[in-house]
Amino acid sequence: MDYLSKLIERANKALEVAKPLTTKQRKKMKKSTFCGPGRSFPVNDCKHVGVAKAYLKRSKFSASTKKKIAACINRKAKQLGCTPGKKAKAGEGPHYPKYIELSTEEKQLYSSDVFAATKKLVEQSIKEPNMELFDVIDPGDGS
Repeated sequence: MDYLSKLIERANKALEVAKPLTTKQRKKMKKSTFCGPGRSFPVNDCKHVGVAKAYLKRSKFSASTKKKIAACINRKAKQLGCTPGKKAKAGEGPHYPKYIELSTEEKQLYSSDVFAATKKLVEQSIKEPNMELFDVIDPGDGS
């Protein structure tokens, strides 16, 4: 797998993690799937373990409730066999989740016009499997 493919795969994983559960999906889950009061902090898989850890500090619950939620998240992470990482903590203060830390080079690549154009072509080729590349290249661009 080449470098660009790896970067695209990492970006897609980050987008997948960010997808929230629908109300219908949440209602189908057992009460024991949640770590917070009022069916908050769903922990049904390793992806949601990471999301729950990331958002715990931002929650408005009391410190004692946050400690209980953190213990539940850590327990469920172990039960699910999630890759060990930082344990959930009930610390105070703002916290913003990081799904994947990108290097400076990767950030520059993702924000480049070349990446945007390539991503657009890849998405178009998925929608149109028989697409000819030469149909989308502008002959006046020197290619």
